[in-house]
Amino acid sequence: RLYRNRLRNRKHSAYRSGMLAATLEGVPAIIMFQLLGGPFLTGYLLYLGASSLQIGIVLAIPSMANMLQIVGALLIQRFSNRKLAFALLCGVHRILWVSTGLVPLWFPESFSVAAYIVICATGFVGQAIGSVYWTSLIADMVPARVRGRYFGIRNTILWAGGCTAILVFGQVLDRLPEPHGFYWMYAVAAVCAVLDIVFFMRYPNPPFQKSAQTGMKAMLTVPFRHQPFLKAMLFISLWLFLQGISVPFFNYVMLDVMKISYQSISIATMTQNVAMMASYYMWGNLNAKYASKTLLFWTLPVIASSCMLWGMLPLLPDMPVLLAAHVLVGIGTGGFNQLMFNFVVGDTPKSERPMF
Repeated sequence: RLYRNRLRNRKHSAYRSGMLAATLEGVPAIIMFQLLGGPFLTGYLLYLGASSLQIGIVLAIPSMANMLQIVGALLIQRFSNRKLAFALLCGVHRILWVSTGLVPLWFPESFSVAAYIVICATGFVGQAIGSVYWTSLIADMVPARVRGRYFGIRNTILWAGGCTAILVFGQVLDRLPEPHGFYWMYAVAAVCAVLDIVFFMRYPNPPFQKSAQTGMKAMLTVPFRHQPFLKAMLFISLWLFLQGISVPFFNYVMLDVMKISYQSISIATMTQNVAMMASYYMWGNLNAKYASKTLLFWTLPVIASSCMLWGMLPLLPDMPVLLAAHVLVGIGTGGFNQLMFNFVVGDTPKSERPMF
């Protein structure tokens, strides 16, 4: 009995240290993602001279790169040291993404946007493949019974850091001449990238359960034989297409069409993030009572309402409409992202999870 108690305590301790590492790693990561991929990305691209088409290409890079997650799902069966692989791949992504801040110094103005796209796309290839390792690893680190609440609390903490970064740099970019504000933004992002890589090394590395399938074709076809998963993914893919032609351009419309200041955009984005933080905790508690798939579909009308609210701009003052739209998109996308993750890692077979 004493041995069993010690073994159980050791297991609980490993769970706790892993979950703490994931939370510590996530804080600098979310700050970096908010600075380099959030509302200020559009401003930086406009500074480089990007057109709306080029901005659309940049905003699409993460989603396009994510199609390479299938490569990660196959690779993880051969190279199963998940901690090492995810640290290397995601570490390369962080370094390359931060290096886009040097584009104006390294390249002539006529090639700046093209260089940004190439460097950014290369980095996100590593991020996409590394995310498969991370998802598989953290799914094993966090016990199923606390998964909903843990990710609700973790995401709330992370987005508190993201909100702070957006609020601060909304002021910085408004008050400093354009290049200098971006220099400070990238300097902070570089520090966060280093901290992120350091915290990667604090993750545990539990044994990996390989796929029960033999051969690449068999592994690829498993998700297509899982009818509940397949139906949900087909519908959500269509939904993400519709969402993808509207939500990513919120910042472009505010900056380039409505000519709203960085400070006002940072307030709108911070409002979205605060709503997202509150929704993480709310969706996490609901997830303890209801299935992830059920709640996932509940988030979709909320996101749709945020897009439809923009139609009120000719009738009402700009800022109240924008704030209301950002509150709804925060609640909707926060729940969508969290519940999508929980659905994939919780409602699919463990051995086939990377391919799902």
